[in-house]
Amino acid sequence: MVTVPEGGEDIMDKSAVDDLRERVHGRVVTPADVEYEPARRVYNAMIDRRPRVVVQATNVGDVRATVDFARDGDLDLAVRGGGHSVPGYGTCDDGVVLDLSGMRGVRVDPRTATARAEGGATWGDLDSATHAFGLATPGGIVSTTGIGGLTLGGGIGHLDRSLGLSCDNLRSADVVTADGRFLVVGPDDEADLFWALRGGGGNFGVVTSMEFGLHPVCDVYAGLVFFDLAHAADVLRFYRDLIQTADERLSVFPAFQIAPPLPFVPVERHGEPLVGLVTCWAGPMQDAERAVAPIREVAPPVAEHLGPMPYPALNSMFDALVPPGMQHYWKTALARELTDEAIAAHCEFGPRLPALNSTVHIYPINGAVHRVDSGATAFANRDMTFATVIAGIWPDPADNEANIRWVRDYYQAVAPYSADAGYVNFMSGDDQPRTPTNYRDNYDRLVAVKQAYDPDNLFHLNQNIVP
Repeated sequence: MVTVPEGGEDIMDKSAVDDLRERVHGRVVTPADVEYEPARRVYNAMIDRRPRVVVQATNVGDVRATVDFARDGDLDLAVRGGGHSVPGYGTCDDGVVLDLSGMRGVRVDPRTATARAEGGATWGDLDSATHAFGLATPGGIVSTTGIGGLTLGGGIGHLDRSLGLSCDNLRSADVVTADGRFLVVGPDDEADLFWALRGGGGNFGVVTSMEFGLHPVCDVYAGLVFFDLAHAADVLRFYRDLIQTADERLSVFPAFQIAPPLPFVPVERHGEPLVGLVTCWAGPMQDAERAVAPIREVAPPVAEHLGPMPYPALNSMFDALVPPGMQHYWKTALARELTDEAIAAHCEFGPRLPALNSTVHIYPINGAVHRVDSGATAFANRDMTFATVIAGIWPDPADNEANIRWVRDYYQAVAPYSADAGYVNFMSGDDQPRTPTNYRDNYDRLVAVKQAYDPDNLFHLNQNIVP
């Protein structure tokens, strides 16, 4: 299939590409095309890979043709939805990229309180469509994140204490499997595969659309309050205690953040590391002030932006801090308790944020998440309460070594007070050996599903479950 010209650059055999183009309605891009450079780029600029071909799919037929092409050609296949994969699983060297970003349609059915979204849709796409009906489903923290990757890995966000994870709200999915079949998957159809999709990542096929259950969430009382670092330990202890018994309609998580130049932040504090509490009250608006009042009383606020807003506005609040083209390296830790020792480690490393874009969040995953049995979905960590992400994000590749070291040193400091398992959506490529531990007692069942639907491991560019 491949010839190597004198210049040394691999090129696809023209007849093979022509045959693929005949089968695909979308664009098929190779290194010979002017569109190749933008087509091969991904969100994390640290990832610089050169696929042989990028298929910009527009429908399920394109997906099936691309899966067949990669499988029959014994080529690596990378599936790209929103493209936010920190390890760069949405691309590959010398293989095939299946880009779903042209498949972003969303259809809302207010009668059944459901929405069906195509596999390339982002949370911004889904939120804007459902908000028009006063409805929402639990999503992530950044609106440009793809629905597919987030949901398949579990899906932690602002609404999970009251409504569960994204995967808990998945009602059905359309899937193209490694052998090119198209399956409609749900609780009563391909039930084992449906179980595995809810937390097991992209190991089992290409999800071309997802149907979500919706809930009456329209406007929320939300935002963030910044405090001086001198109060960081007090803020974390307050959060630890509050989140155990707080009304489940209240979501709060602490964040270490360099203060961005926003209007509500005093000018003299711009560029200064602070600790914040990010808040979302999804209950009746008349109860909001009472619900969030304790947050304002933890310590004297440095800055506050807290009030009524549309839910999609909250879900896009951090978008400007994480534009495409940054360098990314992340680590994650799950814990049942936020111990005093863990708090001390956070207070040591959190203030050392290396760049404005870097952040540390400690999400609560209790409430409705705990009411789902650990074996009911592939997401096994239902007994955990806190999910930490140490997100190293910065613009200059010259800073990679130092900033990666900050992430790793931070993780090593909190690891003794954390569980062995982690959250797959926040992991980097060097976390691959942790995959069996992440799924705990569910791993053997996931291996069995993998053997049934992808025995040759075509879908291996992920936190991989080896058949």
